[in-house]
Amino acid sequence: MLSIILAPIQEHAASGPLTVEFGLMFWTVVVFLLLLLILKKFAYPALLGAVEARERALQEQLDAAERNRTESEALLAEHKKLVAEAKASAHALLVEARTTAEKERALAMEKTLQEQQQLLERARRDIAAERDRALAELRREAVELSLAAASKLIGERLTSETDRKLVQEYLTALDLRN
Repeated sequence: MLSIILAPIQEHAASGPLTVEFGLMFWTVVVFLLLLLILKKFAYPALLGAVEARERALQEQLDAAERNRTESEALLAEHKKLVAEAKASAHALLVEARTTAEKERALAMEKTLQEQQQLLERARRDIAAERDRALAELRREAVELSLAAASKLIGERLTSETDRKLVQEYLTALDLRN
């Protein structure tokens, strides 16, 4: 009976994980090589094609990114140049505007001074003319009053042009003394 019990154990011990079975190993190798050939013929080219396409796509993206970076740098440099030119142009316009404003202010001041001088000169001429007219009117009235006073003193009317001339010469002589 012990042999009945030990026999399955011995059979079972002979088929353990560390035992080598050549038949199983042969078929495993044959199936592996067959699967390797099928994979090499059908799956690997498709996988390699997909990997190569992905690699090409990544390289194209990297190249496009490099081109974009180069273009961006060029655009940035151009933008900086344009900004600098715009600043310089604005500064030049500001300086020109200030210069023009100063010139205009100076011209306006000069014109105002000229107008002021002209007005002052005209006012002086008007005053002198008015003074001369007033003096002439005063002399005329003085002559008339003198003639009237002299005619009352003399008792007759002095109306001749000679009498008027005589009184005017007298008044002019009085003006020269003063």
